[in-house]
Amino acid sequence: MSNTNFHAFKTLVRRDFTLAMRNRSEWTNPLFFFFLACSLFPLGIGPEPNTLERIAPGIIWVTALLAAMLSLESIFRSDFEDGSLEQLVLSPYPFTVLVYAKILVHWLVTGIPLMLLSPLLGLILHMPADGIGLLMLSLLIGTPVLSLIGSIGVALTVGLKRGGMLLSLLILPLYIPVLIFGAGAVDIGLGGLDASGHFLLMGAILIMAFTLAPLATAASLRVSI
Repeated sequence: MSNTNFHAFKTLVRRDFTLAMRNRSEWTNPLFFFFLACSLFPLGIGPEPNTLERIAPGIIWVTALLAAMLSLESIFRSDFEDGSLEQLVLSPYPFTVLVYAKILVHWLVTGIPLMLLSPLLGLILHMPADGIGLLMLSLLIGTPVLSLIGSIGVALTVGLKRGGMLLSLLILPLYIPVLIFGAGAVDIGLGGLDASGHFLLMGAILIMAFTLAPLATAASLRVSI
């Protein structure tokens, strides 16, 4: 990446991050949903520690996935409505680089807070300390994949007035592998087995998504605009 392209990337990251801090509801609402949804399971299932510990990885991963989906439309929606997205497409900078910047900001304001909040929810669900460490690691690897893959669905539906349901139908099947390996890595680790295989597969998914998803997103945005 040339210095000019890197400067454009850094400028767009700073701009989108500033806008996200001003519109805090766009990233705080998914966090509240994440916390409240996980907190309801002990009330519905019962406070039995062994039961909660066994299902905690799946609960936290499913609610984190749904919370990340709540904020997906914020990646491109406001820019599409005010015309900024069209200006980004027409700018002299590589559009894929600018897409990387917008996905990065979404992960910073959504994925990182979800990961940092997960230890508290792990304690509520009676997860042991080593399980919480595995959970944070799986979310650190998995949440960027949620942002990368989710950006493709947002790009395809950004021009639709009510594209939320269609976005869910497009994205949820693609989220299943990272959900299986993310929750499975924690579950296997809690059982005393080696979870490195699951983490390596998640890393491979992350590399593939990092390489291909922004290209598909940029192409989809050009079609939508």
